[in-house]
Amino acid sequence: MKYEKSCGAIVYRKYHENIQILLIKHINSGHWSFPKGHVEYGETEPETAIREIMEETNIDVIIDTTFRETVSYSPKKDTCKIVVYFLARAKSFSYVPQLDEISEVRWVDIDYARHILTYDNDKCIVTKAKSAIKSRMY
Repeated sequence: MKYEKSCGAIVYRKYHENIQILLIKHINSGHWSFPKGHVEYGETEPETAIREIMEETNIDVIIDTTFRETVSYSPKKDTCKIVVYFLARAKSFSYVPQLDEISEVRWVDIDYARHILTYDNDKCIVTKAKSAIKSRMY
């Protein structure tokens, strides 16, 4: 069995008194999710999340490690993948998609995100993230 680990975040901002989160659409699979990517040698989980968000969207963030959710799944036969998600407050809002991996980037209202996200695991994380974000913003 091969094991893989990725880290990313639910990137959020306050926009006209609403909470918006950043979603990305992957070129290869066409699914909508959160920015994330493989951990490189010597990196911490938060460092990976910050780097991957910057690479995939060109958005600078502040990671909140007090929110940490994990998802595990099997992307292919004999492979187990674990993804660690944090919360990340956006320091910048204009995005530039990583052209070789990302076909689209969107800021969406956190309540609408469930309609766009492809996987149920991601939809569950949004529910948890919404509660955590609200407790940090107000």
